[in-house]
Amino acid sequence: MSRNDELITQVASPELSEAQIRENTRLEEELESSEEKILICRHVKKFFPLGKNWFKKARLFVRAVDDVSFAVERGKTLGIVGESGCGKTTLGRTILRLNSITAGQVLFNGEDVAKLSRRDLRKLRPKMQIIFQDPYSSLSPRMPVGEIIGEAVLEHGLVSKENYRAYVIDIMKKCGLPSYYFDRFPHEFSGGQRQRICIARALALQPELVVCDEPVSALDVSIQAQIINLLKDLQTQMGLTYLFISHDLSVVEYISDDIAVMYLGTVVETGKTDEIFRKPMHPYTEALLSAVPVPDPNIKMNRIILKGDIPSPVNPPKGCKFHTRCRKCMDVCKEVTPILKDYGDGHKVACHLYSQD
Repeated sequence: MSRNDELITQVASPELSEAQIRENTRLEEELESSEEKILICRHVKKFFPLGKNWFKKARLFVRAVDDVSFAVERGKTLGIVGESGCGKTTLGRTILRLNSITAGQVLFNGEDVAKLSRRDLRKLRPKMQIIFQDPYSSLSPRMPVGEIIGEAVLEHGLVSKENYRAYVIDIMKKCGLPSYYFDRFPHEFSGGQRQRICIARALALQPELVVCDEPVSALDVSIQAQIINLLKDLQTQMGLTYLFISHDLSVVEYISDDIAVMYLGTVVETGKTDEIFRKPMHPYTEALLSAVPVPDPNIKMNRIILKGDIPSPVNPPKGCKFHTRCRKCMDVCKEVTPILKDYGDGHKVACHLYSQD
């Protein structure tokens, strides 16, 4: 950990109340309760230094991910939702250690990703892959499709050179790509076809966990449905676990088993997908769900309009981070940070509207 990160850790570790200590203890027990959890995040933080003083030490930090804890069961999909800038993508990249971890633990199959050496991390890389948001900029224009998909396969020695082409073509077919695309270049394909290439590139390494960073947001609606159905089919066939990042709640509802709602770097509500959509508890979640379009002209939606802008992640407000925009704000919300507490059936929310004891 760098000197800046050590400083961040000290700054970001205030004294905890008794209620917070009890909830943290209960959280630790819950995270350890099942061996089926492929990914466990404990109090993960990622701060970016912003500006330096004369001694070249950071004075301010962007709190992109601020104390996030959750677990994902093997073969399931956790949807992460929230407004643009809430830290969804940064969280996904930090879990894969594409960003260094400022504080906390990321356990993948019981291994602490933050503490792995470069050699050990390189061995783990094939098991943790990512599908990027933009299928246009994430593919090299100078490489044919076969080489894009198979480059890392050869690098990690998953197959021999003799079996390389047949292996890549098999992966391509699983992703709906004909074999004659092998020698073509990315500029010859549409957005949906390029995203299939990105999916094939990720799955070629036989991963267990795939971070899907808004994989359909740049595509037409009809193509979105094809890609989502492809991801669900591949999950069934290959036993994949997804961390699905999106701001489209309709897509998240369809593909996710569980949902975590993020606001300004913090998880404010999490639970089973059906439960979140049926009975949202946090005012922020209610506002997000009110914006989901319903394909029925006879149903009138009661849209909740959030006033104001998202506060700065450099200097987040005291107490509940959402209180500056919350229509149900109370005095306690402005002073005390709420605890993410379980209110039954794994439905957790961080809000003073509910008992914090």
